[in-house]
Amino acid sequence: MALYLLFEAASGYALFHAHGLDEIGQNTVAVRNSVADLNRFGKVVKLHSFNPYESALDALNQCNAISEGQMTDELRNFLEVSLPKVKEGKKPKFSVGVAEPKLGSHIYEVTKFPCKSNEFVLELLRGVRLHFDRFIENLKPGDLEKAQLGLGHSYSRAKVKFNVNRVDNMVIQAIFLLDTLDKDINSFSMRVREWYSWHFPELVKIVNDNYLYAKVAKYVENKSELFEDKLSGLTDIVGDEDKAKEIIEAAKASMGQDLSPLDLINVKQFAQRVIDLAEYRKKLYDYLVAKMSDIAPNLAALIGEVVGARLISHAGSLTNLAKCPSSTLQILGAEKALFRFYTL
Repeated sequence: MALYLLFEAASGYALFHAHGLDEIGQNTVAVRNSVADLNRFGKVVKLHSFNPYESALDALNQCNAISEGQMTDELRNFLEVSLPKVKEGKKPKFSVGVAEPKLGSHIYEVTKFPCKSNEFVLELLRGVRLHFDRFIENLKPGDLEKAQLGLGHSYSRAKVKFNVNRVDNMVIQAIFLLDTLDKDINSFSMRVREWYSWHFPELVKIVNDNYLYAKVAKYVENKSELFEDKLSGLTDIVGDEDKAKEIIEAAKASMGQDLSPLDLINVKQFAQRVIDLAEYRKKLYDYLVAKMSDIAPNLAALIGEVVGARLISHAGSLTNLAKCPSSTLQILGAEKALFRFYTL
């Protein structure tokens, strides 16, 4: 039975006729040892026909179809014109070697041309790829490389831009950033507490929340200037008038040392940075909740948005998570980092 090899190059479709395989051997090892020698390989594999792409856009469309295992109309016409005619009611006396089994299945379903894809065919196609520029006449040096480079860039850009299967990318990035912000905010808040405690040590025991502490430190600045006229502002920050009065009374009898205006300015600016980070963290959390409600509403309702997002992140994607067996989910759920959100 005759064997034809379908090769999808960056510049077009090529069909090669493999004959006299006894010269290089019928097994994979023998072919692998002979493909490097063009003189030997060229006696066995001959170019049968070549159909160049019409444009760069056409090349991209053909490449996308091949990657999805689909035969385009252009490829079907090329095969029907190039391959030997098959009489009605009779089986073809040839087969088509392809690199992609899915593409071979689709070709057989539509045209009834028998296709094969095995190690032997793949080694022959490797030799075709290695010596392809020698088979095509009137091919200028560098033309094939330019076509491969242009098609590679176009294909990669299209896959990155239109990958509908990775809508969970934003969730994975958001949960990573949320965890990083939690660590940074805790670290920076402790630095604000230690820094401002030199000036107003009593405030640490009155205000426990890191976010509120940074806001109070920024509002008070110099404790010696904290009087009753700032009571309403403090009440708005801490949400409790009694606690605001306690802060004012503690400032009057504070044991902390005085800071220079330049020191207070730096403390105030750093406290503002902590406040900004904490407020952005809240916005990021709201964004994550909304995103999880869009792409995985059932998972979010079952275990919560943050834990659900961490599961997606650990699995790599929502599709991978859906394919995981229960034993794998049990291992993922046993990690401490999964429930870090509840320990803050």
